[in-house]
Amino acid sequence: MSGHGHSRSVAWAAAAVLLLVPATAACTAGATENGAASASSTLTTATRADGPADPAAATARIEKNWAAFFDPSVSADRKVELVQNGDLLKPLIAAVAGHPRAAAVSSEVTGVTFTSPTEAEVTYDLLVSGFPVLSDAKGGAVLEDGVWKVSLTSLCALVKRGGDLAVPGC
Repeated sequence: MSGHGHSRSVAWAAAAVLLLVPATAACTAGATENGAASASSTLTTATRADGPADPAAATARIEKNWAAFFDPSVSADRKVELVQNGDLLKPLIAAVAGHPRAAAVSSEVTGVTFTSPTEAEVTYDLLVSGFPVLSDAKGGAVLEDGVWKVSLTSLCALVKRGGDLAVPGC
């Protein structure tokens, strides 16, 4: 098998893991008595060390970029710009973005804690069809080339939740 074909098959396998794990979890996700998703918590911001000059603006940008990264209407090329080392993960991101189940997946940032001027811990919920399937997940954001991006370790952690799968770049 050629290297290109192997990368494509790995990307599709990773896409399946990312999309099937949350879909399976949706069957057991908590809901209120009327079937609606539980109310989301208020976004919190904290600074543990020297954070960015404007923590409120940085928090807003992180929240916006995380939502865009998981938004099915956002192009794969734009998502590559919103994840650390995105060029390395382009096949994975393109495979996930092109998968039919991707339309149901989204995220909601519920907290940001700045650990330096260029790094933040992010607490978020992963949603499928609006229902939380992974609540209070921990991830990270990094400031790279002036853009707050989903950290590579955050994306790789999601891939690894689906099993023991080797993904180039992770």
